[in-house]
Order: sequence, then C-alpha cells, then structure tokens
Amino acid sequence: MQKIIIKTGRTYPALAAQLGDFEDWIERELGDAPGEWRVVDVQRGETLPPVADCAGAVLTGSPAMVSDYEDWSVSTAAWLREAVQGNVPLLGICYGHQLLADALGGQVGYHPQGPEAGVVDIRLLPEAEQDPLLAGLPAAFPAAVIHWQSVTALPPGAVRLAANDFEANHAFRIGSAWGVQFHPEFDTAAMAAYLSHLAPALQASGTTAEVLHQPLRPTPHAAGLLQRFARLLAHQAA
Repeated sequence: MQKIIIKTGRTYPALAAQLGDFEDWIERELGDAPGEWRVVDVQRGETLPPVADCAGAVLTGSPAMVSDYEDWSVSTAAWLREAVQGNVPLLGICYGHQLLADALGGQVGYHPQGPEAGVVDIRLLPEAEQDPLLAGLPAAFPAAVIHWQSVTALPPGAVRLAANDFEANHAFRIGSAWGVQFHPEFDTAAMAAYLSHLAPALQASGTTAEVLHQPLRPTPHAAGLLQRFARLLAHQAA
C-alpha cells in the first residue's frame, strides 16, 4: 500500500532554490523515513495510483486556483471522490483543502476581503474535541497562511473544525478526509520568504505593511498536524 503526496503545484523558483519545494517541507514535518512517501505530480500529468493501492495521501498547496478547473485538477478531484468513498485517509493543505471541498460538493471562490497572509491564530471549534486528527490540540494556536481563495461553503455532511475572524472554514472533515486552509508544512523561513516574494501582489490586494512586516512566530502545533496524520495512518495499518 502506497502513501502519497499529491503535488498540485510548486513554490516559486527563487524560494525552491533556497528552501526546497512543498513536498520537501511536508516530508520533513511528517517525520517518516525518506522514501516512505511517493510524490505524484498531478499538475505535470503524473498518474495517481489506484485508490485500492493507496494507504493515505497528503495534497499540497499550489499557486493555481481551484475555480479555474484545469484538466489536471478536475481529474484529481474525481480521484479524491473515489478515495473518500473508499475510506482512504486524506489531508488537503490550502489548495488541497479547497480542492477536497469542491470535489465533494462544496464551493470555492475568492475571499471578499482579499488574501490572508502571515502567521495568524486558529481557533478550534467544539466539534474538534473528538476529532481523530485535531483532538488534543490547544484551543487556539498560530499557523502560517497565504491564500486568495477560500472554501466559501462546505460540502454536504462536512464537519467544520477550525476558524478565525477572517476565515470561517480553516479546517473541516468529511468521512476519511480532512482539509486545512493553513500551512502546517511552512516554517518561519518559508513564511518570511512568501511575504517578501509576494509583497507587491499582496499590497495591490490591500494587505497592509503591518502584515507584510509582522514579527513571525513559530507554529509547532500546526506543524505537528502532519505527524498526527502519519500516526493515524500507522495506526490504521497496524
């Protein structure tokens, strides 16, 4: 049975040359041995394995927009629907979170207040207290965010797990799938690099200089979500 990282995009070349790419950051935080996770680059046309051969998957973020419905994204959404029907554990991050929601009957679009960027506080909702992935996390914790689009409506049957004043749907679960709008794989260096690289675009969208130059905080509880997911898969395989 394969554990896979579904690569839905790549970071900017200048950042990748210095820090690596999304899958590198995800593998670092998963904490598993090198090679335990296979990367499938769906944005470049690589084929996902049969759902029956998959023990679990993490979906990366992407500079792409879910609402553009590119062919690779649409075909990945079909695979995700089959994976949820097959009870395969999934964890979608940012774009992956939005793609899961859209694939399963929710709605995704541009946030009316513009992008959310930097390190923000995430609040768990009461439904998270018994959730297999989020239970035991602090009631509020810092996490890295950078997104223009949001899940504007959850899929039917989804459980909302986390929010903040900007983003109503920072985390949800539906069946075997979880989505998180924030980035558990971002460390402080990655978040700082994103704020610097995207400063002109963020300013043009109304982001204040205070946000762009905010003192960044470590995000250990958010990062720990990936190890929690790895442990969940290990428990299921035992």
